[in-house]
Amino acid sequence: MSGEIRLSRRRFLKYAAGAAGALVIGIGSVEAAERPVPLALLGDSWSQVGPYLRVAADGRVFIGVRDPDNGEGTATSLARIIAEEMDADWSRIIVEPLGLGVSVDNGQAKFTYGHQRSGDATSIPAAWADLRQAGALARWLLLQAAARRLGIPADQLRGENGMAVAADGRRISYADLAASAADIDAPSSAPPVKQADRYQFIGQPAGDVDALAVVTGALAYAGDDNIGDPVIAVLARCPYPGGSLDQADREAAGRIPGVHAVIDLTPEQGQPAGLAAQAPAIVVLASDTWAALSGRNALKATWKPGANAEPSTGTLEQQALDLFGNEQATPSTVRNDGDVLAVRKKAARALEATYFQPWVAHATAETPNCTVRLDPDTSITVIAATQSPRQVYSVVQRMTGLKPDQIDIRVPRGGGGFGRRLEADYVAEAVAIALAKKPDTIRNRPIKVLWTRDDDLGHDYYRPMAVHRLNASLDRKKNIVGWHQRMASPSALVNRNVPDNRLWQSELVADALPAGLVPNFRSDWYPLSSQLQRGEWRGSPHVTPTFASESFIDELAHSVQANPLDFRLALLGSPRQLPYAGRGGPIDTARMANVLKLAADKLDWSRWLRSENGLGIACAYVFGAYVAHAVEVAPTQDGIDIVRVVVAADVGRVINPKGLEAQLQGATMDALSTALNLAITIKDGKVQQSGLRDYALSATQPMPNEVETIIVPSTADPAGASVVGVPSAAPALANAVFRATAVRVRRLPLLRELARLR
Repeated sequence: MSGEIRLSRRRFLKYAAGAAGALVIGIGSVEAAERPVPLALLGDSWSQVGPYLRVAADGRVFIGVRDPDNGEGTATSLARIIAEEMDADWSRIIVEPLGLGVSVDNGQAKFTYGHQRSGDATSIPAAWADLRQAGALARWLLLQAAARRLGIPADQLRGENGMAVAADGRRISYADLAASAADIDAPSSAPPVKQADRYQFIGQPAGDVDALAVVTGALAYAGDDNIGDPVIAVLARCPYPGGSLDQADREAAGRIPGVHAVIDLTPEQGQPAGLAAQAPAIVVLASDTWAALSGRNALKATWKPGANAEPSTGTLEQQALDLFGNEQATPSTVRNDGDVLAVRKKAARALEATYFQPWVAHATAETPNCTVRLDPDTSITVIAATQSPRQVYSVVQRMTGLKPDQIDIRVPRGGGGFGRRLEADYVAEAVAIALAKKPDTIRNRPIKVLWTRDDDLGHDYYRPMAVHRLNASLDRKKNIVGWHQRMASPSALVNRNVPDNRLWQSELVADALPAGLVPNFRSDWYPLSSQLQRGEWRGSPHVTPTFASESFIDELAHSVQANPLDFRLALLGSPRQLPYAGRGGPIDTARMANVLKLAADKLDWSRWLRSENGLGIACAYVFGAYVAHAVEVAPTQDGIDIVRVVVAADVGRVINPKGLEAQLQGATMDALSTALNLAITIKDGKVQQSGLRDYALSATQPMPNEVETIIVPSTADPAGASVVGVPSAAPALANAVFRATAVRVRRLPLLRELARLR
């Protein structure tokens, strides 16, 4: 990662105006020059044309990546999209993370980089729509410069491996053309992007641009990044949602060597979830982490719950069951086709099942952290691993009142996101501490807030627990003719300025399969009340409903003694397009059938009936992508071993197959680990888990040795892929467990329930 420089407006203008030798496709703007600029991107010349790259006089090409990378591979894929369009030499590419791009336009914030968000399968689709233009513009300017140099029309030139190439074989490197290209006026209309048959990078595997730095420990994550000599802040937070402080020994904490101060933090009231600190806290400010943690221990803080204690998971589950049995309860009806009640009365066979899923945490490898340097009334610099820089900006601007061009948001690579870093509570804590009254000795020093693992597990934005009740009606030909699904959960959209009649949108998808496949279909959602914070989790809102629906389809197949693969394919029916109001639609049933067949064939599904091991399969449609998992498990005396896992995915055009393979494998392992072991439990009004010993991510047995991947070639527009491998993994596992053990697991985590039922 390159260093950064801080330039005054006067010095910056002189530096930019007096230098030459490079083409800059505008990182930032002159108006934003008082903000820190990545040194490599600033370089030795400046031309305000667009926001993403610099061709240096020595031939290197620096590409600024706008979306945060928390392990999704964003930095690699976005850079290759730009490099592809400009016909760059990939060996000369240097990728730089961009902080938030914000400037002032008529007194209002103007976000200069467009889309800046990651981890929710939006980066690649958004990049495909606009980042190609940045590379195409660079190529157009460079070829125009080459045409002038060679005295031939630009349409007789092509870009190739960092050079402008004429039909007669003459070549000029982009390095030699950079300075003159910077003097050419931009075209009146956008240059055309390349045709697919000319792609050199898109569709070809590439390693992560940060891979070497990651494995050698050279990469600076947000937690490694510092400004000056920051004061370390750790917080003792109230563990009870809605609770308050009972007592604490502040004097004892203050006597710990290295502790500078002990202050209180009170969360802002009336702010939407994720935009303010979660809980009342006592902040220990110290010279180093050890002193800060020692000071927190010395507080011996005790807390008390509020008037409405958080209910246990069991209590919420019973409330859900009571709602299902209460004809007076009024759910949100999400979709209602035909008449499920009428068809049930005529059904040849009917089946009902109830599924339970627990609260789940994110448990990212790098816990939340944030560094803040505040120059009162002048500027603020924030360093934070985030999946949404704009969310961070909105928090910082509200709390400080500073103007957009006084706010610098820096976004280093983060150690995992999975939706946790879409929230900005840890940023709000750091800003509040920076604004708080402190001793003169540390008043002007930067603040660095660090979370420990127990902080992380105890104050997450959890994936909500859920209870599902499904019933289905089958006719005499064993076809599903009626389907009624009811789901109860605490919505992740509560306190996020979402109308009550839309709160279901974080919990399920109206048009998710088998909707559209069953003539009589109804989906109802019942709200449960909880004070526990909740938010997006990898694959939401597809994950929890898919476990229930894909497990239930397997039960239906078993009830009519059908092969689960054949049963699913029959349900999908003939190739056609199904209406889909969500992101990525419509649904192509042929593409879904294809990934099912590919995964099954790879696992040798022909042995489904006779194998000593259990084979299970499941599929899902996720934000425009099609995915299927096929799993083989072997029963053991203590439980199961996962012998093989195959995942087949069709995500449209693939930017980086190696990156997609890594995402599918990582997401599958994440989903399996979660399904096998993980649950956040509530007792006496607070979260019980405090570390990885009681929230144990699977590392070895019963996990598979590898995840086999199949990537479907496609010319369709690309879909995001960071979450695709999650939803169908757990139900495929549960279905395989049933075949292996004859035990139908309807409650997660799986291993605990399997042990109870066997």
